[in-house]
Amino acid sequence: MKSTLPLLLKTDFPALSRQSLQTLQVNLGYLCNQSCQHCHVNAGPKRTELMDGETIELVLQAVKKHQVQLLDLTGGAPEMNPHFKSLVAAARALGTTVMDRCNLTLLSEPGYEGLAEFLADNQVQITASMPCYSPANVDKQRGQGVFDRSIAGLQALNRLGYGIKGTGLELNLVYNPLGASLPPPQVALEADYKRELRAHFDIEFTRLFTITNMPIQRFGAVLLGQGLFEDYMQLLKDAYRPDNLDTVMCRTLVSVDYQGYLYDCDFNQMLQLPAASELSARPHLRDLLAREHFNNSIRVGDHCYGCTAGQGSSCGGALDEQAKPVATESVIEFHANGATHA
Repeated sequence: MKSTLPLLLKTDFPALSRQSLQTLQVNLGYLCNQSCQHCHVNAGPKRTELMDGETIELVLQAVKKHQVQLLDLTGGAPEMNPHFKSLVAAARALGTTVMDRCNLTLLSEPGYEGLAEFLADNQVQITASMPCYSPANVDKQRGQGVFDRSIAGLQALNRLGYGIKGTGLELNLVYNPLGASLPPPQVALEADYKRELRAHFDIEFTRLFTITNMPIQRFGAVLLGQGLFEDYMQLLKDAYRPDNLDTVMCRTLVSVDYQGYLYDCDFNQMLQLPAASELSARPHLRDLLAREHFNNSIRVGDHCYGCTAGQGSSCGGALDEQAKPVATESVIEFHANGATHA
């Protein structure tokens, strides 16, 4: 796989520093029941990397010490980590909001009966990738049959109250473009999703998050291989909006890999760019526990233009939903099978 890292580090992106630590985004490992072509961590059934119990305990200590508001659990399929339920229960006991980035199909896997009920009982927020409301696009990006199983998962969650007004159970969906373009305006696309999923499947959900594809890992390699990397970067830079700098996710988030090492965001984690720290060249959760505050400078690169282009992009969707759409149509002829970030 061709690396985009040398190209991304030669950047004129503005300097950033962390304002406060509100969200701890934790990757519990690369084990997954799916092998999606768009997966930016190359997760799958044969991966063995999983966060161990000792590191899980450090996560909980960090949540408590820094009064973390949101524990964002990702993977792989985070629920496949054997410590998932104990981590969720302990974090909820601390009063922390927990978000589970669920792929929906795991809910119907043998051995995971009762998972949806566990999530509901603990009032876990669910954020699920749903690239489109049509079977062809979803199966193209995530694998044959994934759409039908995802629909079944959403219907099961609805029956438990997820996505239903008044229950307090949040069910958010995530959209990524299929190729080298910016996402369409989030508000309008959310209305389309709600209309189509309600009409055809009687499904309700809370919010739709649109996320820009980052020129890293598999997606970046495809761009390089097709000679489109510079064109895509120019698309992102032409749509840059400095107003988005105030609300990019890295200002209030720290990303943790399955071994406990710290990064400024999930994208930097995948590029192996550790967070800056005067305590260590490769800071760990132990360093976070040794500090009263974690308001250090943020490592930036050209990929950061992906978070600040147009309406902006974060793991929680658009940064400015009312922003005028800019260059949302692809200006590049792109040939890839679902090579996106989710």
